[in-house]
Amino acid sequence: MAKVHPQLVSSCTSSKQEVFTLWMKSLIMSTNGCAVFDSNGCIVFRVDNYSHRCTTQICIMDATGKVLLTILKKKFSLFKTWEGYRSTTSTEGGKKKPVFQVRKLMGIRAFLGYLRGYSICKALIRVDEDKVCEYRMEIKSCKQSWRIVDAFGGLVAEVKRKITRSGVVLGEDVLTMVVEPHIDHSLVMGLVLVM
Repeated sequence: MAKVHPQLVSSCTSSKQEVFTLWMKSLIMSTNGCAVFDSNGCIVFRVDNYSHRCTTQICIMDATGKVLLTILKKKFSLFKTWEGYRSTTSTEGGKKKPVFQVRKLMGIRAFLGYLRGYSICKALIRVDEDKVCEYRMEIKSCKQSWRIVDAFGGLVAEVKRKITRSGVVLGEDVLTMVVEPHIDHSLVMGLVLVM
């Protein structure tokens, strides 16, 4: 059996479009999680949940096991809400500010998306202390295609089932994630896990 050896990746952004492979299985036996590989086959991110299948907290780690992003599901909210925190996020008065917040979209836009075969979530991304941008996450009802677009409709990232070069469609647990240039890969991975 081949061994997996992590290699350090220096940056979470790139000046060119990046393609990743998501394997929605944990690398550790008897746990739940996923692993993300770059186009060279090196592990970039991993998620391992050692205790429960469904949890209110998920940690995205780099290849060495350092926590990059923690995602919390808010329990006492009228709508499903998730918040993402960086491990290096500054605190103000002892409370961390979320890097992103995702909420399922309600209202006429959600209904129109439903008619087109999409479920839509809205993500608010904190760029810095004062600036927040909005992303929209569109999930096809068959859950075989996900898109993240910015407020102007520009594609940020897309996830779909992996197809080999010879045209073979791999299992439902093997996905391809394409991330556009100058987008934080760990942030996109956090949004994908929320989806």
